Amino acid sequence: FSVTDTGIGIRREHLPRLTERFYRVDSGRSRETGGTGLGLSIVKHVAQRHGGELRIESEPGKGSTFTLVLPASRIDADAPCPAGDR
Repeated sequence: FSVTDTGIGIRREHLPRLTERFYRVDSGRSRETGGTGLGLSIVKHVAQRHGGELRIESEPGKGSTFTLVLPASRIDADAPCPAGDR
């Protein structure tokens, strides 16, 4: 699963730290103006707990792509769905 934007992009030196708790590329942003710096950290943790990974690609001036990769072996397509998930 991937999400891509065409925003301002993220400089290469920030990419390794994007999944650190409370890390923000723009230090001028506060909780009042958007975000807590936890979202990508949570996604990475959940992905790892399920044997997957979070991949982040970005190019300044062109945008970013965030990809969640989960192993197919963990998905049982024949398993019944709980009644509330249909």
